[in-house]
Amino acid sequence: MQDRIARELDAEILRTIEAWHRHGTGIAEGDFDDLALRLFAYQIERNEPYGRFCASFGFSKSAMPPSWEAVPPVPAAAFKEATLATFDPAKAVLAFETSGTTTGSGGRHFFDTRALYDAALLAGFDRFVLGDGARLRYLNLVPNPADRPQSSLGYMMGRVSAQRGDGQTGWYVRGEGLLLSAFFADLDAAIAEGAPVCIASTAFALVAVLDALRENGRAVRLPAGSRVMETGGFKGRTRVLSHEELYERACERLGITQDAIVAEYGMTELTSQYYDDVRADPSHAAPSRRRKLSPPWLRARVVGPDGETLRGGIVGALVHVDLANRGSCVAVQTDDLGVQFDDGLVLIGRDAGASLRGCSLDAESLARL
Repeated sequence: MQDRIARELDAEILRTIEAWHRHGTGIAEGDFDDLALRLFAYQIERNEPYGRFCASFGFSKSAMPPSWEAVPPVPAAAFKEATLATFDPAKAVLAFETSGTTTGSGGRHFFDTRALYDAALLAGFDRFVLGDGARLRYLNLVPNPADRPQSSLGYMMGRVSAQRGDGQTGWYVRGEGLLLSAFFADLDAAIAEGAPVCIASTAFALVAVLDALRENGRAVRLPAGSRVMETGGFKGRTRVLSHEELYERACERLGITQDAIVAEYGMTELTSQYYDDVRADPSHAAPSRRRKLSPPWLRARVVGPDGETLRGGIVGALVHVDLANRGSCVAVQTDDLGVQFDDGLVLIGRDAGASLRGCSLDAESLARL
């Protein structure tokens, strides 16, 4: 059972999400700042490890940060070292695991309600991927939530498929294997029916599909209105394709144009996601022109080694401030590098010294199949 303050904060966050989802209403700077600081005060009181962390910077309920930009971001790796929750994790209704594939030491992000996660993911997906309101058939090259309920990506696509799909959904990752025969059978059926599809895939799994098409001398033409949602990368563990090459190959083998490919950027440690701006602005279809956009309750800071926000156009580490992260930490520091421009965020890659992490590692072994 949530406490009164949690219920009140959730209601306010949900109203903010709904206003943007339904009407495109943003958040004024002062309102964002006010809500972020109230979340911070709530979290340092109820999230003991985060409270101690912030105290080391001199912040407490009686000595608050001057603005949301001064809120100390917890390193994403801290989710592996501590239970970062404002409630008893034994009462969590969702517990998503960060990837510990390379180290065996994954972390967990706990949620005491599905409401915030569901509202945020559907609002972002509707705006950035389904701006035309399309009902698609989802062919998911990501973990099936029935098999891996701890996968945030699987949960996300499960909700999208159920709420926005045409009633026929396919899942093609099982354990460490990719079910290519089943995928192509379902893809061919959709093409025969003229049913537009959304292929939701990690970058690595998408390469495996494109390789299989090439090896069999095949190219298909997806039904009009189809699209690809690509997420994750290669994380330095496998053969790497640039986005330019990956998207060119996808267009050649799937019979789509580059503006039908939308890249998503998210983290298990966040509740909300970023997406390419390509559906709203097809002139940005080329990978070099793409920008990542976020819903108004999610903001990125590009910071230098001292943690200070860098001006636009300068490469730095990414700090995410996610107002939907009510049950954990409102600000999260990542190992990802990026550049902020007036028209959005550009991802550069990962800090070379960072440990490997990410969704695409789920498909690591698929190259051998």
